[in-house]
Amino acid sequence: MRTPPANGPDSPGIPPLALRRMLAASRRQFVTAAVLLFTLVAVSIANPAFLSGQNLRDLLVQSAPVVIVGCGMTLVILIGEIDISVGSLLGLLAALMGVLASPQRLGLPIPLVIAGVLVAGAAIGLLNGLLVTRGRVPSIIATLGMLTVLRGVTELVMGGEWITNLPPSLRWFGTGSSLGFPFSLWVAAAVAMAIFALARFAPLGIRILAIGGNPDAAAIARISVPRTKLLVFALVGLLTGVAAVIAVPQQSVIESGIGAGFELVVVTAVVVGGTSIRGGYGGVVGTILAALLLGSIRTTLVFLDLGESAVYWERAIQGAFILVAVLADHLASRPGPDDSLAGARA
Repeated sequence: MRTPPANGPDSPGIPPLALRRMLAASRRQFVTAAVLLFTLVAVSIANPAFLSGQNLRDLLVQSAPVVIVGCGMTLVILIGEIDISVGSLLGLLAALMGVLASPQRLGLPIPLVIAGVLVAGAAIGLLNGLLVTRGRVPSIIATLGMLTVLRGVTELVMGGEWITNLPPSLRWFGTGSSLGFPFSLWVAAAVAMAIFALARFAPLGIRILAIGGNPDAAAIARISVPRTKLLVFALVGLLTGVAAVIAVPQQSVIESGIGAGFELVVVTAVVVGGTSIRGGYGGVVGTILAALLLGSIRTTLVFLDLGESAVYWERAIQGAFILVAVLADHLASRPGPDDSLAGARA
């Protein structure tokens, strides 16, 4: 998350509009944390079993794939783009994993299976990046088309059948533990820390923020906009592969519906967590908080015993969250009188 410098009347500081956008992103992170805390406290008062160790463990495990892909999506949105194909990509990678690992299919060694899933995820992410940078297709259109293509390929690979008999060594990645914590949580924590460090301290993170904040100025500063966008799209594809490795083996079978709606949850987590949909402002901390918030709401609906209607309530709440977050971002991005004054002084 960017830290705004001093902006006094006798200091050049930063433009008022940019300052408002940064402050709005920070406020959304704070609000997300407050709503998460309120949800946990309120539901635990209504049902103390909500804060049981097993339930909290399940909540974190369910949120881990959203955190992993959400960290990558944060970078995509920070750079001023979007990728709505990650749900379909997760489904295709699940099918690929099953074909490569199942004894009834290819039955390859697990290291080769994992490598194949990660390489395929990065390659498809890179293809999305090429469509955006070389083909000059708007990212919303390019990834929407890829979403449809990947769903069709997944159905073709699955052949209308479930993939069963996953090897126990593969299932460990989804159900195993290390030092008393699920392996998926270790992976999610490692990814979150790595992306946080990349966005905050690495040259790539600085380039991402520069491009998202002002692409023309970034180009003048000799930052390679196409190359940076290619790296970001490839990275979110790779992280989708990582999410597949820890999420898919949690189930004993692989079916073609895996990943449906996943892209909505990920984008919601990023935008609700404070990252500006226009790019340039935000960070992974807010994304992590929002991912946990969305996961807690899902668990809350289960505890309220709403039955089948819980799915519809969850979607409605997700939609309301993203509408409110986008509206807040839009209001923060509207020019004000200070912007005109700053432009006149310049």
